[in-house]
Amino acid sequence: MDLVVAVLFQLIYGIANLALISLGLAIIFGMMRVINLAHGEFLMLGGYTVVVATNAGVNIWFAMLILAPLVVGLIGVIVERLLIRWLYGRMVDTLLATWGLSLLLIGLVTSIFGASTGTTVSPPLGTIRIGDYSASGYELFLIGVTLVLFAAVYATLKLTKLGLVARGTMQNAEMSSALGVSTNRIYMITFGLGAAVSGLAGGLLAPMTGVLPTIGATYIAKAFITVISGGASILAGTAAGSVLLGGVNGIFAFLTGPTFGEVALLVAAIILLRLLPTGITGRFFRKSI
Repeated sequence: MDLVVAVLFQLIYGIANLALISLGLAIIFGMMRVINLAHGEFLMLGGYTVVVATNAGVNIWFAMLILAPLVVGLIGVIVERLLIRWLYGRMVDTLLATWGLSLLLIGLVTSIFGASTGTTVSPPLGTIRIGDYSASGYELFLIGVTLVLFAAVYATLKLTKLGLVARGTMQNAEMSSALGVSTNRIYMITFGLGAAVSGLAGGLLAPMTGVLPTIGATYIAKAFITVISGGASILAGTAAGSVLLGGVNGIFAFLTGPTFGEVALLVAAIILLRLLPTGITGRFFRKSI
């Protein structure tokens, strides 16, 4: 029984991890239709923010929960104003532009921190006991944070004026502009919030994964697969894609090892998109956010 609980805990953590790294991309790609290939680098910058801040003596919780999303959110606003704002409605152009941005950010961080040595911070909270087995207390914290973050994004999009205006602008920018909405400001805020969520995720995961200039490559493929498999609904799609793909990954990783777990995730995504070309929420949960 203890083994079942321990395995179930790791399975839930894998699902939460996948949802956490995908949510920022879901906001930017799902709402704005911007193919952001620099998403992994936003996560990486969040991780480096935590490492630099803690090495300078800043409290790790403040660095992860406040500084990481703030710094990356500001970077996102700058990127949107200087680059993305000229490319709305041109998905291939945003793909190429953000790919170039990704390479630029990797180069800049590599020149500052070096390329080969990973940078780490120690996970807080220690371990928890599950009978004869132990698990990370920080992993339990990350599961809770993921649930709270999804609830916060849902409340923002569903219950606030900003969320209503943002969703209306993404659906029909011309009508929103005719009603007096500053669409440029809404685009900037939405992109910045998506970047901030990515920075928060990167900062929270830094103690678990360490940080390298190229670590974004380990995030970007999983995030895109999850968001695309989930479909058009931002939160429901990301959650559904994370549960399905994270569950498949976790089960196969337990049975055959982590490499086959990653392969199983990809195969599951291919089969899913073959059966449901519009994703899970293209067939189910169509009216969900």
